[in-house]
Amino acid sequence: MESVGGEGEEVVVVVRNKQVILKDYVSGIPKETDFEIKTGEARLKVEEGSGGVIVKNLYLSVDPYMRLRMRKPQPNPSYFSPFPPGSVVMGNGVGRVVDSGHPNYKKGDLVRGITGWEEYSVITAPESLHKIQTTDIPPSFYLGILGTPGLTAYVGLHEICSPKEGEYVFISAASGAVGHIIGQLAKLKGCYVVGSAGSDEKVDLLKSKCGFDEAFNYNKEQDLDAALKRYFPQGIDIYFENVGGKMLDAVLLNMRPHGRIAVCGMISQYNMDKPEGVKNLMLLVYKRLRMEGFMVSAYYDLYPKFLDEAISYIREGKIVYVEDTVEGLESCPGALAGLFEGRNVGKQVVRVGQD
Repeated sequence: MESVGGEGEEVVVVVRNKQVILKDYVSGIPKETDFEIKTGEARLKVEEGSGGVIVKNLYLSVDPYMRLRMRKPQPNPSYFSPFPPGSVVMGNGVGRVVDSGHPNYKKGDLVRGITGWEEYSVITAPESLHKIQTTDIPPSFYLGILGTPGLTAYVGLHEICSPKEGEYVFISAASGAVGHIIGQLAKLKGCYVVGSAGSDEKVDLLKSKCGFDEAFNYNKEQDLDAALKRYFPQGIDIYFENVGGKMLDAVLLNMRPHGRIAVCGMISQYNMDKPEGVKNLMLLVYKRLRMEGFMVSAYYDLYPKFLDEAISYIREGKIVYVEDTVEGLESCPGALAGLFEGRNVGKQVVRVGQD
């Protein structure tokens, strides 16, 4: 840390700022070597009249969708624009305001929003930030159950699928950031809930900690269709789609008439140059199914209502939130790679600094 400023000038503190840089576009499963850690400097004073905000990052979110931003530009552009090679990786974070030129934020405010994988970030579009008002809940929860994953679960279940008591619900990637939350929300609605996960440890967590009725390890199932028929002899009313590919094909065979499928993501396809085809789509017609993709950003108007409900569930012990936290900015690349290797359990978060 050093201070700069001549005689009679305001002293500006300059600190070391470690950053995670994407070296180049990624092919296949992301590796730690696709990134590099660089150390630069950060001035802890906003430019006069800029309206920007400087944030000390405390927690950074690691999410599967970030892989989509590491691909070369596609002929048919997706919702997510690619990170430019050589740039700081961007994502959701929680931090403390160090300095602000924006009237809505002051030094010391705790905020969540889009930030960089770095120790300090200059936020030039403060409209992407939101103050955290509730301080009796860990700040990192605002990257998971009280953030985008939680709202995604809430929207997918309530707005897309409209569950009824007694319906049969299946969730793929159920031990992940979104899956373990939506399963518990479905249980609160009186549904029968089964999840799939990639290890026996995760299966046990879903049943013993998250209250799922059943769960299975898809890596031990040679025939996904047979597995689903074993757990859903009556068929599936609601499927929360996180995986795609062979799992989606098997689910379509087991949906009940007038079933609903909420498509949140397809993690099995993110690292493929040519995604797998789905063979059983005609069952959407025969079974009169409704399959709907959604972007949670279209439902941000529901966030205040969702936040009140989610905080109540946490305080009353009605929902168990599972968080997988690793330490240090240098852990970000490995944490991202781990999402695609099944290493994380629950929401993956990196703790960057002390408050």
